[in-house]
Amino acid sequence: MQFLDQAKIFIASGMGGDGSVSFRREKYVEFGGPDGGDGGKGGDVIFEAVEGLNTLIDFRYAQHFKAGRGGHGMGRNRTGAGADDLLIKVPVGTQILADDDERSLIADLTRPGQRVALLRGGDGGKGNDHYKSSTNRAPRQFQPGFPGADMWVWLRLKLLADAGLLGAPNAGKSTFINAVSNAGAKVGAYPFTTLKPQLGVVGHKGRELVMADIPGLIAGAADGVGIGDRFLGHIERCRVLLHLVDASAPAPVKAWATVRDELEAYGGGLVDKPEILALSKADLVSASGLAAKKRALEQASGQPVFVFSAATRVGLDAVLDALIDLAGRDAAASKVEKQAWTPL
Repeated sequence: MQFLDQAKIFIASGMGGDGSVSFRREKYVEFGGPDGGDGGKGGDVIFEAVEGLNTLIDFRYAQHFKAGRGGHGMGRNRTGAGADDLLIKVPVGTQILADDDERSLIADLTRPGQRVALLRGGDGGKGNDHYKSSTNRAPRQFQPGFPGADMWVWLRLKLLADAGLLGAPNAGKSTFINAVSNAGAKVGAYPFTTLKPQLGVVGHKGRELVMADIPGLIAGAADGVGIGDRFLGHIERCRVLLHLVDASAPAPVKAWATVRDELEAYGGGLVDKPEILALSKADLVSASGLAAKKRALEQASGQPVFVFSAATRVGLDAVLDALIDLAGRDAAASKVEKQAWTPL
């Protein structure tokens, strides 16, 4: 299935039904009178986050969504039927943004089953029974149904994952996620083999986490160079980042600094997230050269650096231990922080 993480759609709620003009005419009933019923309410537009979807590709082929109109009122004071609400299903992690200059956030659907009623349907109009009075015994006035609302919105998908995998092109990210999960990412001996985010479920020592792999970042990505920074939004929700640096590259410290600069230029709090730093492709470098590069990277970053080879699986367990431990601790801290705000 093709991956699509942005889509622009038009939505419109339903118009209310018109009120009715009707008069009671029955045999043996001495006094008749107006008995026109009210119109029914138009359908609302509701978005729901559902599991099992991980792309917005369906919205490439259908961009217009309109709820039904309410039924018209009828005689004998019968109210028209209300229209069914229009339910639009989107992947968990979808943001709904206004189609304005700043694309301001309207709703953020982060939980399965979460719903948001974005547009309310128009109310039904009043029938002529509401207009009767002592001086207006046979009113022929009625109220038309109220119009619904409509607007263009942007849908933006941010994948939900526990850990985010990032680095420069050819840093070994796809090989790593294939080695530790079921992702099946494309691997090639050339830059930008990853053209779209990949999700993989990592299982290690009886625990699991979801990992997101994004295309590599190069200098100027924040300004649109290469694939740009468009896919960085998919790791904004991650609890921990795993930053891979190619040990066989001539200047690993420069590669690490370049990616960090792009994270800072992008914003979104990415530079403040817990980060695990690791040198990949250790099997391609001599022991002495690897030790020198590890020492230089630790000095530049001020944090410990893991060393591993996804091809030979040497050092993978240590990286996964740190990853699951850090992701678990961050999840527990977030749970405590949320509980602290309870009014009870």
